[in-house]
Amino acid sequence: MSKHLKQSPVVQMSTLPEPSASSLITTDFTVSFGQNIPPQQLILLYSPDEWENFILEWAHYQKQIYSQVVRQTGSGDMGIDVAGYTDEHGVFGVWDNFQCKHYANPLSVTDACKEIAKILWYSFNEEYSPPRAYYFMAPKGCGTALSKALSSPQKLKKELKDRWPTCAKAITTTQSIALEGEFANYVDNFDFSIFGQRTSLEIIDEHRNTPFHATRFGGGLPKRPSIPSPPNTHAQTESRYIEQLFEAYSDHKSCSLSTINCLSPWPNLANHLQRQREYFYYAESLRNFARDSVPVGTFEELQGEVHAGVVDVAESSQHKDSLDRVNAVTSAAISMQLTSNPLIQVTKAQDRKGICHQLANEDRLIWKKI
Repeated sequence: MSKHLKQSPVVQMSTLPEPSASSLITTDFTVSFGQNIPPQQLILLYSPDEWENFILEWAHYQKQIYSQVVRQTGSGDMGIDVAGYTDEHGVFGVWDNFQCKHYANPLSVTDACKEIAKILWYSFNEEYSPPRAYYFMAPKGCGTALSKALSSPQKLKKELKDRWPTCAKAITTTQSIALEGEFANYVDNFDFSIFGQRTSLEIIDEHRNTPFHATRFGGGLPKRPSIPSPPNTHAQTESRYIEQLFEAYSDHKSCSLSTINCLSPWPNLANHLQRQREYFYYAESLRNFARDSVPVGTFEELQGEVHAGVVDVAESSQHKDSLDRVNAVTSAAISMQLTSNPLIQVTKAQDRKGICHQLANEDRLIWKKI
C-alpha cells in the first residue's frame, strides 16, 4: 500500500433548511388542485389559436363599440386576425383590427413591420378599407424598440421602409412586393397613427367583464346585484305562470279565481302568490346575471337540471290538488342536489323556486292536470 494516500477534501455539511412556506397558501382548494396560476402567466401557455380565441372573447363584448366581431382564419387572412365592425359594411366600413401574435419573445419592430406591410398592400389593392385602429395583441407585449416606434408614426414609417426587403417577401407567398410607384406614394401618405398596442394586463382586466372570464381563469363569479321587487302590476312576461297559479288556487278552493282581488278572503293565498312572484324575479335576475357572467347556455343548462329533478314530482298523481303539486315541486327544487353548473355558487333557494315558475311560464311544468 502506498505511503502517500490522497486525502479526500473536507466537505462542510449543514442541516437542510426547511423550505419557506411564505409563497404557498395552504387551503382545501390548493391541496386538491394545486396553486392557482395568475391569468397573466396562464396566457403564456396558450397556443396561437387559443390566444386568438381569447382576444375574440375580449373583443366580442366591447358591445358599445362594435356591431359585430369576426375572426379570420387560414392562410388567406390578408393580415386580419380579429376584426371589430362598427357598421354593416364590415371591412369596407369603419372597423378595427386586433393582430394576435403569440410569440416566445416580445414583438420586435421587424415582427410588426411584416404585419403592417400586409395592411398597406391589401388596402392599397382595395381588398378592404384601412382600419380605423390597428392593435398588436401579444402576451409578452411589444419590445422597447417597437413600443417607441408605435408612439411616433413618422418613426414607424421609417422603420418599415428600412426593413422593406424583409417585408416584401412576407406579404404574400406568390410574389415579392416592391415598394415603388403608386404603392410607394400610398405608403408615404398612409396614416401610421392607427397602429398601436394593448397590453396583456389591459386585455385581462377588460376580459373580466365578459361571461368567459371565470371559466378561463377561475376565481369565482362576481357578486350578484340586488334583486328587484316585483312591480305591483303583473308584467306581460309573467302572464302564463301567474295564470297557472290561479288555476292551482281555483282547484284548491273549488271555485273560479282569476285575479288578486279574488284572493282577498284567503290572505294566505295572496301571500303565497306574492312569494311566488318574488321567486320568479329572483330567477329572472339570475338569468340576467348569467348572461353577463358565464358562457351562453349556462343558465339554460341549470333550468334543464332543475326540470329533470322535479318533473317526476310534478307528474305524480299523489297530490291532493294543484296547489299541493306547486308546493311539492318547489320544495323538491330546493332539496335536489345541484353540483356541476357554474351558477350553483351564486344560486339561492329563491332562485330554484323561481326557476320552477319560469318552467311553468313556458308550460314545461303544468300545475293543474286535466
